[in-house]
Amino acid sequence: MARILIIEDELDLQKVLAFNLRQAGHEVLSAAGGREGLVLASERSVDLVLLDLMLPDIGGTEVCRTLKREPKTNQLPVIMLTAKAEEVDRIVGFELGAEDYVVKPFSVRELLLRIDVVLRRSRTNATSPATVSFGRLRVDREAHRAFVDDRETELTAIEFKLLLTLYDRQNRVQSRASLLDDVWGVDANVTTRTVDTHVKRLREKLGPAGDYIETVRGVGYRFADSPGEGPA
Repeated sequence: MARILIIEDELDLQKVLAFNLRQAGHEVLSAAGGREGLVLASERSVDLVLLDLMLPDIGGTEVCRTLKREPKTNQLPVIMLTAKAEEVDRIVGFELGAEDYVVKPFSVRELLLRIDVVLRRSRTNATSPATVSFGRLRVDREAHRAFVDDRETELTAIEFKLLLTLYDRQNRVQSRASLLDDVWGVDANVTTRTVDTHVKRLREKLGPAGDYIETVRGVGYRFADSPGEGPA
């Protein structure tokens, strides 16, 4: 099925997760600290990381930031496991590029379902063209870089994911709820206002290319069918 890396310092939980993942047909690698986990993620061909937020050496947020920054691992999907339940912690996780966020204690069955969703999404993205060129916009998926009129535009991980999600579903209206599920993760527990805020910020950063993201009033957003079209 998939090779999954568990970065978790609670050894009992690490063993439970490893057992259930193997029962589901996955291959499992385990690390009890952030540094060890980063080495395994870099040196082994891993399909997904289960990442504890509270680690004994370096924090899970720093591990996630490093994974999403390095070319060898920036496409690697990350699901954060944490005892923190505050919305601000979830938002920080998603801003760093985590695909999902699961609060302890959690149902192992639910976690397995979330893993399946993230893996399916990741495999779909892997078949998409590596470089997107659309009017004044150019996006390099693998390098996580976006350019407008050949000038680089700095996007956060979540803004980059939002842009590609809209582009890959070009000319199809995406509701705010579906964008929350697909960009922020399953049951992200953040509000639809979060989508509006990020779309506004993304448009501003893209400048003239921001016109490609159209508002469908009362429904959501879509990416224009051709570069000559602008927002409603």
